Amino acid sequence: MTQTSVLTLPRSIYIEPTSRCNELCQQCPRTLLSREEDRDLGYDQFCYIVDQFPVLERVVLHGLGEPLLNNELPHMIRYLKARGTYVLFNSNGILLNEKRGQALIDAGLDEYRLSMDGATREMYAHVRGVDAFDKIWRNIRAFVELQNVQNATKPAVSLWFTAMRENLPELPKLIELASDAGVKEVYMQRLVFFEQGLAAAKQALFRRAAQEELELIRRCEQICRERDIAFNAAGAATPLESITRDFGERPWSGCRRPYTLTYITASGNVLSCCFAPFGHKSAREYKEERVLGNIFQQPIEDIWRGERYEAFRRAFESDHPARHCAQCGVNWSY
Repeated sequence: MTQTSVLTLPRSIYIEPTSRCNELCQQCPRTLLSREEDRDLGYDQFCYIVDQFPVLERVVLHGLGEPLLNNELPHMIRYLKARGTYVLFNSNGILLNEKRGQALIDAGLDEYRLSMDGATREMYAHVRGVDAFDKIWRNIRAFVELQNVQNATKPAVSLWFTAMRENLPELPKLIELASDAGVKEVYMQRLVFFEQGLAAAKQALFRRAAQEELELIRRCEQICRERDIAFNAAGAATPLESITRDFGERPWSGCRRPYTLTYITASGNVLSCCFAPFGHKSAREYKEERVLGNIFQQPIEDIWRGERYEAFRRAFESDHPARHCAQCGVNWSY
């Protein structure tokens, strides 16, 4: 019996409430690559999925779609909170009106992460493919105010910025916008690039940043200190560390996701992590290389301990992992 055959089921999972989206982001695989058909995950299907995990400490309710498009989302959050699960999701904020905002507060959502990739209407439309900048900021300011009126400490609202060479100069102004709206956390994410649209190596800052770009990030750190805003990057790194550190010759090897986490799409396909949808060029490549099973066709316990997942982990432990793993720490970071 191998080490991986005795793995317990994950206590942290990603579930896509929907694969639909109301934006056309120019750095997103949903816009630029082959993808699954658009569909919403039904509430009964959602319960069927989560009931297969005996313990769920953390659930991320997003994937390649916009979670607020699924009207059942607050019910899903309530279901998880009744189990004592920590729940969060990323959102573009277009649909965050008062009714939906109140529903998220009432459901007990722990974190609401706003994806925001520009500080001007023009840059936002260029990156995200829609002219929604002003509407989103109206929604966010109203949502924070709604929380303040009710003394609601949850969800914690944070802003997530995908840093590219093209939009990085707008980050200082974006931090000021967040501060003025009452958002107390800003995260700078590295670009995931796969040479389509804006998701190109020439836009990436990781180990490519010029001195003036590094200085700009340092200035953002200072602005955040002055405004009492937490400024971080994904993966428990500082923003500067996230674009300068060296992951070594086997950059994927420090990742624990193959043993601790899984990602389930709105169609029920089980993937290794949230990076699996990136980088493939065809539906066939996606299905053959990324999909490890389907939870509507086979119990998660059988998938998690099955030969396809085992083969993925064996490759991960070798010098020749799956392609999306081999790029981890190079085209993006864990």
